Amino acid sequence: MAGLSVVIPTLEEASRVPLLLADLQRWPGELEVIVSDAGSRDQTRAVAQLAGATVLDSPNAGRGHQLRWGVGHSFHAWVLVLHADSRLPDTWHHKVGAILNRPEAHLSAWCFDFKVEVEGRPLLWLLERMVNLRSRWLQRPYGDQGLLIQRQLYERVGGYRPLALMEDLDLVERLSQVAPLRSLNCALLTSGERWQKRSVLVQAWRNARLRWLWRQGRSTEQLLRLYRR
Repeated sequence: MAGLSVVIPTLEEASRVPLLLADLQRWPGELEVIVSDAGSRDQTRAVAQLAGATVLDSPNAGRGHQLRWGVGHSFHAWVLVLHADSRLPDTWHHKVGAILNRPEAHLSAWCFDFKVEVEGRPLLWLLERMVNLRSRWLQRPYGDQGLLIQRQLYERVGGYRPLALMEDLDLVERLSQVAPLRSLNCALLTSGERWQKRSVLVQAWRNARLRWLWRQGRSTEQLLRLYRR
C-alpha cells in the first residue's frame, strides 16, 4: 500500500481532532499525519502529539497559510487534506487505497461526498445532494469534503495560496483547469455546529454570499468579519 500524508489545519480543536486521528489509524500503509496549528491555547497540540501526529506551528493563522505550510513539510507522494471537525467513514481506507492503486489516479484530484452530522432535517438532506451534484458536474467541492491529490499535480497548480478564507475554492478553481476532480464515492461527515445555529437556508445563503463577495474582490478582512458573525 502506498504511503499517505494527511494534513489537518487546527485552531482550538482539542475536543474534535482526536476522533479524526483515530479514524486515520485504519490506513494499512505508511501514514504521516501533520497537524498544522495556528496557535491553539487549548490541548490541541498535546492530544495530537499523543496520537502520533507531527505538530507544526504555522507562521501565520488562516487555513490557506496552515495548509500550505503543512503540505510543504509533508513527504509522501499522495496528500490527503482534511478539516479537524470531520469524521471519516469506516470504509475510507478501502476507497482511498483502491484509488491509489490505479495507474492513472495521479491525473485527477479526489474528494469525498458532502454530509453533515445532523439528522432529521429534510432541507439539509436536499442541500447535501445539491452540493454533491455540483461537485461532480461543476468541479467545485467544498474544503470540508477533503482533498486527495498527488504531490506533482498539487505543485503544478501552485498549491494552496496563503489565504485566510476561500483557500479551498481558490485551489479547486485552478485544479479544474488542468485535471478532473472526482468523487471517492463515500461521504466525509462534517460537523453540524454551523448548521444547528442557523436554519439551513440562512447558512446556505451566507456561504453563497461569501463566495460571491470573494469573486467580487472583497478583502480577506471583510470576508472574515462576515464569516465570524
